[in-house]
Order: sequence, then C-alpha cells, then structure tokens
Amino acid sequence: MKKYIVETYYTCTFKTVHNLSNLDDVELSKIDQRTDGEVEVISVKLNNRKTKKIGNKKDEKLKDSKLDKALPNTITNKLQNVNNEHKDNSVSLKVKNNSRFKMPDRRKGYIQKAQIGDHKVYLHTGEYDDGKIGEIFIDTNKEGELVKAMMNNFAIAISLGLQYGVPLEEYVDAFIDTKFEPSGNVIGNDRILSASSILDYVFRELAISYLGKEELAHTPSIISTKNLDIEKEDDKFLKIVKNITSKGFVRSNYEEKLVDLTDIRINLKSKN
Repeated sequence: MKKYIVETYYTCTFKTVHNLSNLDDVELSKIDQRTDGEVEVISVKLNNRKTKKIGNKKDEKLKDSKLDKALPNTITNKLQNVNNEHKDNSVSLKVKNNSRFKMPDRRKGYIQKAQIGDHKVYLHTGEYDDGKIGEIFIDTNKEGELVKAMMNNFAIAISLGLQYGVPLEEYVDAFIDTKFEPSGNVIGNDRILSASSILDYVFRELAISYLGKEELAHTPSIISTKNLDIEKEDDKFLKIVKNITSKGFVRSNYEEKLVDLTDIRINLKSKN
C-alpha cells in the first residue's frame, strides 16, 4: 500500500445581506462595521488538488528486494520479462504513431483536367510504389491569390494526413457533397458530370479512381472491372504493369488496359 497526502484548495463565493432602515450615505458608510448581516453562500469551487507520497524510495527498494528474495527465481525472471515487454511495446507504439511514410522522390500519379462551370481545375496525384495515393495538388484558374493559397495549403494538409496514415475514406466521407461556388456541370471527366463544389469533385474523383466507389460516379464504367484471380495475379507481366502504371490513372483496370501485340510484326530491316 502507498500512502498519499492530499492538499485541496477551494474558492468560496458568498454574500452578506443587511437590512437598512434609511438608504443614505451615513448608513452606507457604517455598513462595513455592522455584524448583524446574514451570510449566504453562492458557490464553492475546487481550485486544484495536489498529492504527496509518504515514504522514501529506499523503503520501496527494500520492500522489492524482500519480495524478490521471498519469491522463486523463475517467477521474478518472468515478472521482469513482462515489464520489459510492456516497455518495448509502448516505445514501438509511440514510434508508429509518430512515423511519416514519405513519398519516393520519383513517383507515379496522374493529372486530371476538368471544368466546373467557368473554372478550370487541375488535380495532380502522387502515389507510392504499391499504388496507394500519398499526395494531391489542386490548381485552379480565374481565382485570386488568396483562394489559390488556401487551396494549395489545403492540398498540403490532405497530403500530410495521407502520409501519416489517415485513410482516404475519411476524407471522402468528410468532403463529399460540400456546397459552395464554383459548382455545376463538369466538363472533361468521363465519370463525373456535375459537382456541388471543387472539393466535392476532387474527392469524388479520388474515391472512384483509388477506392473503386462506383456509386459516386454519374456514368457507368466504359470497361467493366473484372476481379482478378489468384492465377492471373501471379502473372509476371501483369505484376510489371502494376509496378510501372498509375493505379489512379487506369482505375485498377490493369488487365483491360493491356494491348495485345502478339500478332503485330515489325520490320526492322533498314533500306539500302
């Protein structure tokens, strides 16, 4: 058992009520000297609470050493190992939570140009080696410097969140169907025909390209997506295509995007 001393501080607010027969300056000057007032407590607040442990560290060490002597060596060793494992796990968890998965210097991605109303929007994406999105850039025209700076910093904030492990689904749920100008018909995107804002268009496009959320698209996919079997995933050529192709650009339809060149013959003979 450990003993503690608790120091508690309170703030008490109260008022004193006096009955005056005459309300004049003479009576008011004597009110501080009167002792016949009634005291009423208004409120009592707890300011802070401090605790002090009773006992020295030497006493604790002596108690621990006595317990170690009383217990068998096997039990004490197990207890020490458990404590060390808990410390290692806590350290590793802290490192994982604070780790940032930086983007490679040379990365894949795509650029999507679209027009919302009278405003042109350029969406740039950056991907990791495995095809996951890690950053975005949003460029617009016909906007002032303030709006461009805000959109640029907003894209940086989204990119940092993605690199620290925030799922893209969270951003999609947060910014889909946001409404502000510019809004209206979308020209230049084969899957999105209208948007209620720039953010609605951007995250709708990202959800279709990287998450496969076809319910957010206004038009059906031109090429039907097929689930790749395990045997097809083991194809070496298909793996090479996945490594060098942007997942967002082909919208995960790697197999349908391939072009069969087996029947094409190229004459490499030079003319004399």
